[in-house]
Amino acid sequence: MSKIAFIFPGQGSQHVGMGQDLAEEFPVVKETFKEANQALDIDITKLCFTGPEDKLKETANTQPAILATSIAVYRLLLEKGIEPEVVAGHSLGEYSALVAAGVIDFATGLQLVRKRGQLMSQADPSGEGAMAAIIGLEPQEVKEVCQQGSEKGIVEVANYNCPGQVVISGQKKAVTNTAELAQEAGAKKAITLNVSGPFHSSLMESAGKKLADYLEQIEFNEADLPLVPNVKADFTTQPAEIKEALIKQISGSVRWEESIKQMINEDLDTFIEVGPGRVLKGFMRRIDRSVTALNVGSMRSLKKTLKKL
Repeated sequence: MSKIAFIFPGQGSQHVGMGQDLAEEFPVVKETFKEANQALDIDITKLCFTGPEDKLKETANTQPAILATSIAVYRLLLEKGIEPEVVAGHSLGEYSALVAAGVIDFATGLQLVRKRGQLMSQADPSGEGAMAAIIGLEPQEVKEVCQQGSEKGIVEVANYNCPGQVVISGQKKAVTNTAELAQEAGAKKAITLNVSGPFHSSLMESAGKKLADYLEQIEFNEADLPLVPNVKADFTTQPAEIKEALIKQISGSVRWEESIKQMINEDLDTFIEVGPGRVLKGFMRRIDRSVTALNVGSMRSLKKTLKKL
């Protein structure tokens, strides 16, 4: 029998039309989007299905939109008899994992990521932040070029995604400078990411402090199944540990490659990306090709995944 992990995508995986074909076909998906509308002060269904794209890309909208789509797909998979033994999510995706593990309910999750998105936007009001993916250098080499690039301002390692891909984050000048230094050091590419802030850097510490205050008002349950938080890269079910990890995650590094390897060490052999896009499926191929990597975010990918399983 396969040991299945559900992995949930983060910011950057959004696209206009996400979830629409599944909502037209499956009542559980349609109902989940309807529930999301009732929980929020925005029409999340319209935003996901028809955009406009510039509105969908605003951090405070993107985050609940991705969570709503991911949980709609999650509920559909449960209906199809596919259940995970472990859950994890990349950055924002960790909140979808919390809902899936029963730590918080769906409405609370939506309100929480809406607030998180607003706090993250407020932490960089002048749009001074940037992020870039460095392709083809070892993590230690990226750390070294960050030290050199920090002459121009704050620049830090944000995400350890997979072998050969490390993301940096910080002030625009410093990120641009570091990206150039990385290419001089032998990186194949340095790609500026289409994001609205310097996520997972110390520039987000003010957002982390405000999020901590907000989280104090929310009761977390013990997780129904093991969860692997980004900053720990290890299993937990404990509410206090999960809360602490969420606060640290805003300004701390996403240890995604380590998280996946930890799950593989525990004999998990099938990883399903649950939600829009297939970024995490791509990372899986770079991390370990011996495990099965699937994704579900549309009718087409659902059919392919059901066939494989």
